[in-house]
Amino acid sequence: MNIGEAAKASGVSAKMIRYYEQIKLISPAHRTESSYRTYSENDIHTLKFIRRARDLGFSVEQMKTLLTLWRDKSRSSADVKTIALQHVAELERKAAAIQVMSKTLKHLASNCHGDDRPECPIIDDIANAPDDGLPPVDAKFGVHAR
Repeated sequence: MNIGEAAKASGVSAKMIRYYEQIKLISPAHRTESSYRTYSENDIHTLKFIRRARDLGFSVEQMKTLLTLWRDKSRSSADVKTIALQHVAELERKAAAIQVMSKTLKHLASNCHGDDRPECPIIDDIANAPDDGLPPVDAKFGVHAR
């Protein structure tokens, strides 16, 4: 099947298939005499694996490791579990950070009059961010706010 058909069958865009080939996440496609890429059912299965891993938020490096483990029938499931649990911890850290950002913005928005006056705590907060990259904690609300 050609790259368009492979994209449709796998749920991975043709552009991403080319990119995955370029970064060596997947092997280069077989080529016809006229240089068109061709893909087998096994290639589609690999692309579906990558799509699912990507949907779960794994990085390219993690996907490389998972692909290697997937292909290694003598692998230890403990190795796969370790990668998954490390990824879960990373996702939970990101989710917590998003919660803090959400609470901060809700707090700032609740203190913004939202009228014709130029004073705005949202703009003030963004404009007066410290250079350390870490917003101070607002003890009253238990969130990061200024």
